[in-house]
Amino acid sequence: MSLEDDFDSLLPQPAWTRRGFMQGAVGTGFAAAVLPVGAQTIRTDTQGITAGPVTIPVAGRTLPGYASRPAAEPGKATGPLPVIVVISEIFGVHEHIADITRRLAKQGYLAVAPELFVRQGDAKSYTDIPKLLAEVVSKVPDEQVLSDLDATVAWATAAAQGGDSKRVGVTGFCWGGRITWLYAAHGPVKAAVAWYGKLVGESTPLQPKHPVDLVPALRAPVLGLYGGQDGGIPLSTVERMQQALSAGDVAARSSQIVIYPDAPHAFHADYRPSYRPQAAQDGWQRCLGWFSRHLGA
Repeated sequence: MSLEDDFDSLLPQPAWTRRGFMQGAVGTGFAAAVLPVGAQTIRTDTQGITAGPVTIPVAGRTLPGYASRPAAEPGKATGPLPVIVVISEIFGVHEHIADITRRLAKQGYLAVAPELFVRQGDAKSYTDIPKLLAEVVSKVPDEQVLSDLDATVAWATAAAQGGDSKRVGVTGFCWGGRITWLYAAHGPVKAAVAWYGKLVGESTPLQPKHPVDLVPALRAPVLGLYGGQDGGIPLSTVERMQQALSAGDVAARSSQIVIYPDAPHAFHADYRPSYRPQAAQDGWQRCLGWFSRHLGA
């Protein structure tokens, strides 16, 4: 069954038509807030992979997402695939995040990006970032996100999808970078790569703990990739996280943080002016090496 067939079979409401929903489906088009995208934007083809929107069962409802995997070769048996859950920035699962899953599929992974803002609103539709933060992102509880990620892992590792429950990784960017640290202390993962995710913060009902608070609970080693010129994540907080990791247990001490001195926030976002090719490419190779070491592909 293809990903598109899987998507058709799981449409939750009879009133939705495949044609109507696909026009606004996750992974298609860029978020309004980031337009126009830069000429350097990377677009990964689907040669040798299968990719497209999917729906993920979550506690009596469904969660939209985008997934990519290596295409099956005729007559060749394939074992369970290592899984990587991809967590978006504040813009949701738009074309850039879908492209990340395709890049990972070409490396032999089943990669899936769930739309974690769907209950609070359509992150892709906002043109004003402060409004997006106030009306959608700030209203998303960590508990809800972690539960949705659990459901995403369960979907990916079910027999119908063919993911290997013993080889699950997670990676995320910006907002998703912070969540990546949280999930490495919560979920059934073997490795994680967090791209410029916030590390410290005030405790609130929706965000009771932050990555630095959860170092003692880490279940998997995390590779953290940070920009030295990130105005939103002071180096002092990165250094605080490094100190906490060095004083932690095996998973914490096995974690690593790499700082790119001249890179700003979102240096891997090739569709934005913040993109820094050298740091992005080095970070991507480190990311692939981290997952290859811990998950295999």
